[in-house]
Amino acid sequence: MLRVFAQDQEPTETEVERFVLRDPSGGDARELIAASEALGSVIDKAKSVARSKLPVLIQGESGTGKELLARLIHEHSPRAKKKLVQINCAAFSENLIESEIFGHEKGAFTGADQRHLGYFERAHQGSLLLDEIGEMPLRMQAKLLRVLEEEAFERVGGEQMLHVDVHVIATTNRDLEQEIARGAFRNDLYYRLNALQLHVPPLRVRRQEIPALVQYFIRRFGKESIAEVTAIAPDALQLLLDYSWPGNIRQLRNVVHYACVLARGTRIEAGDLPMLRQPESEAIANTAGQTLAQIERQVILDTLRDVGGNRTAAALRLGITTRTLQNKLKRYREEAA
Repeated sequence: MLRVFAQDQEPTETEVERFVLRDPSGGDARELIAASEALGSVIDKAKSVARSKLPVLIQGESGTGKELLARLIHEHSPRAKKKLVQINCAAFSENLIESEIFGHEKGAFTGADQRHLGYFERAHQGSLLLDEIGEMPLRMQAKLLRVLEEEAFERVGGEQMLHVDVHVIATTNRDLEQEIARGAFRNDLYYRLNALQLHVPPLRVRRQEIPALVQYFIRRFGKESIAEVTAIAPDALQLLLDYSWPGNIRQLRNVVHYACVLARGTRIEAGDLPMLRQPESEAIANTAGQTLAQIERQVILDTLRDVGGNRTAAALRLGITTRTLQNKLKRYREEAA
């Protein structure tokens, strides 16, 4: 229950659905919070598709909670007692990603001094989350398509065909149809992955979740303040509700975390949210007729300008990782060329 008034007033409670999801890497469990019809319908559909072995494609803007939805699918599937193995397709170079996904035999290349099991083998009888599938090189897309169709592959440098039973879940913040049009994503792989599609709505259309998310983040970060933060002032919460959140939940988390550290008392005040007190960039205005991708690009470039080109500061303000920002800027340069 989120306290948004003075200590002597009775707090109010909003009907919220919460899912506590384990971290496959062994870290702290996370919560998927739903208090809007928009997200609730997506969660209902996710629990339904969890019973199927068909690949699932989860689309949505950066920071909307796609990874948590993937965890929910796994935990509601018949494979819940097995592993959910996750790979960030943007985290590896084109030379390394094949070895990481399919593994390699000893001596397959310089430095391969022992056999290495890839992500598909480690996910056998469980689920494999291909995070940011839109970043996967074209050559690897062809190999992935083959595995999805044949449920078999060979390690790099190997000759033995290995058969696997894996439920593939892919996420992306890119418009894959646009990527297909510009030759950056395979049409056949898209339709193979797109057998079951889910779209996570942005935070700006599910503002009902903001009070519950703030409550969750205060519980996580409130103890980092000098006087433990347990509440938020009404005008501070209103600032959060009125903001458009281009970085979605990840940006909200960063803002609340910062406010908890900055707070001098036991509740977050409006003065603890300086990044939200000024009018938002003009990039948000006059966007009628533009696509979401065009609006996102404008917000990112304007934010970079506002912080003097500092990518770390821009990523923090946008609520995305520096790597994600770098990948987007690289794509903008490619499109301009």
